Amino acid sequence: MDLIPEIAVHAAELTAIRRDIHAHPEIGFQEHRTAGIVADLLTDWGIEVHRGLGGTGVVGVIRGNRPGRRIGLRADMDALPMTEATGAAHASVNPGAFHGCGHDGHTTMLLGAARYLASTRRFAGDVVLIFQPAEEGLGGARAMIADGLFERFPCDEIYGLHNWPGAPLGQITVKPGVALAASDQFDIRIAGTGAHGAMPHQAADPIMAAAAIAQALQTIVSRNVEPSQTAVVSVTMLQAGTAYNVIPDTATLGGTIRTFDAATRALVAERLTTIAQSVATAFGVSAEAVVTPRFPAVVNGVVESEAAIAVARTLVGEELARVVDQQVSGSEDFAEMLRVVPGAFLFVGQGNGPALHNPQYDFNDAVAPIGASLLARIAEARTGAG
Repeated sequence: MDLIPEIAVHAAELTAIRRDIHAHPEIGFQEHRTAGIVADLLTDWGIEVHRGLGGTGVVGVIRGNRPGRRIGLRADMDALPMTEATGAAHASVNPGAFHGCGHDGHTTMLLGAARYLASTRRFAGDVVLIFQPAEEGLGGARAMIADGLFERFPCDEIYGLHNWPGAPLGQITVKPGVALAASDQFDIRIAGTGAHGAMPHQAADPIMAAAAIAQALQTIVSRNVEPSQTAVVSVTMLQAGTAYNVIPDTATLGGTIRTFDAATRALVAERLTTIAQSVATAFGVSAEAVVTPRFPAVVNGVVESEAAIAVARTLVGEELARVVDQQVSGSEDFAEMLRVVPGAFLFVGQGNGPALHNPQYDFNDAVAPIGASLLARIAEARTGAG
């Protein structure tokens, strides 16, 4: 690998920063400590800093050595509301909060790029550093945009990246066009009639209806979505009852929907509502289904994807830098920024290990200099692009 020497030499410091953030995770819109660390470091490096965008977001602006374009680089800062089980020396000290998706690493990579760009300024135009809160389902990107992000700091292009467990260390991939799924969540509330558990004939049992609805929802993808399209419907919550001998009055289901185009997205939402209500009627209960849109699909620009992967090849070589055609069913609220500014979202492999959102996941610190070099080189290349 041909990483930027001025970044690689600070690898140990990047590791220390990352592990400190990891040990003190903060969930969405509560990233006060993390945002403070980011803002203080940027200030120490002579970077113009703006705090409080979208709540706890931080923006830094680095001026180049001549006029040119404005390139945005984005990292997310928030942790997940889950418990860590890594046993690492730098494990979370905040109960119920855990950097189980690697946002601590993303923040560190952008900090590494920022330090280098501020010290060299061998680029035209401006680089806008966007440290975003609340990516994990809470709409932090939308909040920053609503707070005037791109009016105050207009960008010609914007780039982000995500670590990817299971991919070879340093492998960099990008999918032009629709790359990640749109994300919606659903809630189904079933209302029946409770009774003694020993006298089920006196009940209109919401639990039996919930179980049947959960099974029936799996037919949406297999029987309603065109086979050439892709969709995911996952029931992730089922809650009912508080006692062994009581059939409750209500039950609730919840889960996630992932789709890649508008027509399939609308179809799945319509079928989910119809199935829930129809099955409930068959069981003598009622159901109210609500589908809540979360994030649109990530759509990478073709020009920006090709430009980013060309930069990646100079860092990690032809074999590790690849344009791919496989879509990812995960979602990213970076999609909100790509709706306003053209750009690309890339993945950086971090080797074998537990998957994202697994209690034993941990960011691989060897990835930090790679990601930082990638972001910095993209900024240098694209600020001066014609």
